[in-house]
Amino acid sequence: MKIVEHIGDVISVGEPAGLFLRVIVLEREAGCDGESIGNCPFSQRLFMILWLKGVIFNVTTVDLKRKPADLQNLAPGTNPPFMTFDGEVKTDVNKIEEFLEEKLAPPRYPKLGTQHAESNSAGNDVFAKFSAFIKNTKKDANDIYERNLLKALKKLDNYLNSPLPDEIDAYSTEEVTVSGRKFLDGDELTLADCNLLPKLHIIKIVAKRYRDFEFPSEMTGIWRYLNNAYARDEFINTCPANQEIEHAYSDVAKRMK
Repeated sequence: MKIVEHIGDVISVGEPAGLFLRVIVLEREAGCDGESIGNCPFSQRLFMILWLKGVIFNVTTVDLKRKPADLQNLAPGTNPPFMTFDGEVKTDVNKIEEFLEEKLAPPRYPKLGTQHAESNSAGNDVFAKFSAFIKNTKKDANDIYERNLLKALKKLDNYLNSPLPDEIDAYSTEEVTVSGRKFLDGDELTLADCNLLPKLHIIKIVAKRYRDFEFPSEMTGIWRYLNNAYARDEFINTCPANQEIEHAYSDVAKRMK
């Protein structure tokens, strides 16, 4: 199984001078077709942003072991994802996200930032707790790592189930105690979701495959969140196959002793 890159040439439509971006993201080939989406949450994050922005982009795959010379010279010693614009190379995913949000702005493109600052940090420690959990090889320590992961997931679940200010009607006689929103910041996908959802999906697949761990059914906020994501093209069409995710962690998730 090879590691490949997606090179996307993003061109805005309807702007006087036009906007040309070259976004290079890390993917893995599934099988020998050379086209399947691979496991890289950072790449999926950028693809979701571009899809939500509604820009036009083309994708080409390249074998990293035989990278073209021009690609090797773009960001020596740096693995994708990275982006080039007007001769400048951006290698930090957060900076790329900020750049895309700034350049691909209203009225031509939708704003994807959150309305509530708390949405940006919700679940920010979940993936770190998962990584410690899945890398642990000592059986007697498994319960500790699992509890830490559950604690982080519960914190996220509480946020997803807590009504946001705009869900509460001060003039209504009915009290809203549980949120019914679809995503972190409301009923529309935002930059916060582009960051968290790919990671949360990886946790769901990998933890079940290698540790027989599932998100508790009582965490209704997380399950509602994931199910709403699975109903959106922007997520499922940029999401790698389960087998790709499992393969990516086959060496990381070693057997416990």
